[in-house]
Amino acid sequence: MSNNADDLFKDQWVAYIHHLQDTICKSLEEVDGKATFVEDKWERLEGKGGGGKTRVIKDGNVFEKGGVNTSVVYGEVTEMMRRQLPVDAASWFACGLSLVIHPRNPYVPTTHANWRYFELYDENGKIKDRWFGGGADLTPYYLYEEDAIHFHQTLKKAIDPFGADLYPKYKHQCDEYFMNTHRNNEMRGIGGVFYEHLRPSAETDLETLFHFQQSNGNCFLDAYVPIVKKRKDNAFGEQEQFWQEIRRGRYVEFNLIHDRGTIFGLKTNGRTESILMSLPPRARWEYDYKPAPGSPEEKLWNACLHPGEWTD
Repeated sequence: MSNNADDLFKDQWVAYIHHLQDTICKSLEEVDGKATFVEDKWERLEGKGGGGKTRVIKDGNVFEKGGVNTSVVYGEVTEMMRRQLPVDAASWFACGLSLVIHPRNPYVPTTHANWRYFELYDENGKIKDRWFGGGADLTPYYLYEEDAIHFHQTLKKAIDPFGADLYPKYKHQCDEYFMNTHRNNEMRGIGGVFYEHLRPSAETDLETLFHFQQSNGNCFLDAYVPIVKKRKDNAFGEQEQFWQEIRRGRYVEFNLIHDRGTIFGLKTNGRTESILMSLPPRARWEYDYKPAPGSPEEKLWNACLHPGEWTD
């Protein structure tokens, strides 16, 4: 691709990400019926290096806290980046969307997703490397098998046209990644898909990878919103909220101890407010807490100890 073609491709990706942000925010606002997203536009390095649009929703009928963020950023490759990624380049460009939604009702799952694109350049500004990454996953507090099946089946349907082997591969990568290894390999939730460093090749060109990302991004609302609508009016009390806070504690642990994006962002002077937007508004830690045997809480806990198979 020529430089003009490269620029056009980046512009198309940026436009898609911003459109997806608008679409997801509008849909979630309609589901909530009360709260709306507040946008915070920000810039890096006093206007040099791009910026982003952080959109936050809170204190709604359905969503207690959430964010749907986009960023278009670039800059020189620092020594910290060389060590953390690692990369061998002079400069870089990245654009993506990242979201985390924490519902109020414990019967509604938390969800996380992101879709991103990265480029590396040599000293002359020529592209040395480029790749896509991303995925989506579900973190329920109470396990409904039909909800888990719906979420995974929707992701699988979006991925299958690009290769029947991809969903099982990226599902396995998600199960392995979103895991609290310090908790004896306890999963954060019931997974989804996760993939990284999808580079153009002779078998899969850049346009195909773009369409793959679009298919994943476009299916998110179909995967998540029906579950929200089904569970948002379930009655709950203090016991369910207590368990929700226990599981949210595990969510915090993963994000601060294991999540590569969070760690990289904080170590490279990223925008702290946007990075820590993913944390829930309430969480709890109880010493050596275990749910009661045979309880719905234990059912969810057991599901997080072993990856499940949620599709045919």
